[in-house]
Amino acid sequence: MSSDFYELLGVSRQASADELKKAYRKKARELHPDANPDNPEAENLFKEVSRAYETLSDADARARYDRFGEQGLGGGGGGDPFGGGGLGDIFDAFFGGGGQRQQAGPPRGQDLEVTARIDLEAVMFGTKITVDVPTAIRCEDCNGTGAGAGTQPVQCVDCNGSGQVRRMRNSILGQMVTTGPCGRCGGMGQVVMTPCSPCNGDGRKRSKESYAVDVPAGISSGQTLRLSGRGAVGPRGGPPGDLYVHVAVAQHAQFSRDDDDLVYDLPLTYAQAALGFHTVLEALDGELDLVVPAGTQHGREFVARGRGIPHLNGRGKGNLRVRVSVMVPTELSDEQEQLLRQLAEVSGHEVASPDKGIFSRIKSAFT
Repeated sequence: MSSDFYELLGVSRQASADELKKAYRKKARELHPDANPDNPEAENLFKEVSRAYETLSDADARARYDRFGEQGLGGGGGGDPFGGGGLGDIFDAFFGGGGQRQQAGPPRGQDLEVTARIDLEAVMFGTKITVDVPTAIRCEDCNGTGAGAGTQPVQCVDCNGSGQVRRMRNSILGQMVTTGPCGRCGGMGQVVMTPCSPCNGDGRKRSKESYAVDVPAGISSGQTLRLSGRGAVGPRGGPPGDLYVHVAVAQHAQFSRDDDDLVYDLPLTYAQAALGFHTVLEALDGELDLVVPAGTQHGREFVARGRGIPHLNGRGKGNLRVRVSVMVPTELSDEQEQLLRQLAEVSGHEVASPDKGIFSRIKSAFT
């Protein structure tokens, strides 16, 4: 079948709103999944037809499509054509559900999120932390079944334990057979006749749990660790969701991070840069001798290879880069000023006159 929206619906490009609706109803009735239960191709075509009608029934979207094609709709046709609700909304609106077939039984629990704050040393070496998470845990009194003491959930008589019921209903497309969750058991296939008092039949209770998290060396701020099965448990014995730990790395007082490199800004005086300097740098992984040769310029970098952050899930490390910043004094004593003027004279460098009153009256063209 063609991917052109008008050809999918079998109408001309000048079709009116009523003609579009009539064509869509006909196609939808033919291709609906409940009318083709064992034909996945029909379900895919139904989705394409639904997307075509959703676009062409909107005047603005139709104008963009006519001019630019599917790319004019945004997302290149790969997004959800029905906003946040997705195809489930169009199924419900036209057929009363049935497009999504659910498996009987208790649903999965919620995924949970928490932010863990670590320091740069933890990034350097890896660490194990503990996170506290408000969550839902299995009720011990009923062992998660939701049934009171001495009782058990019983099979639902309306759906015979399948969790799904088929219904005949009238829609704007005519009479349709739909499948949806059983209203009596909520799709679980079982009914709790005597609810557990501590959990009110839900099979779970609120709690605050602590989990140990292994944080690998080299992790970056903003990355997320997933702990499978550490989310909230589902109601009535449903499986747990997952826990997502978002990592936030605190700023370090001395080192900054550039990918897997560590960067250290080393302030030097004019004399240290000109005459040379030796220092012992306290790096994250131990001491490091640094010899700054005479004549070092502002902005020069010294690189200690392999002394940076470990590559995440890989071999090797980044580098430690020491970046020189030559500091210019903002205030000078009379003796310091005199010595600098002597140096400028010997070097043949022109400097401002010592008569600050005259100098202050010269206006610069720069700000």
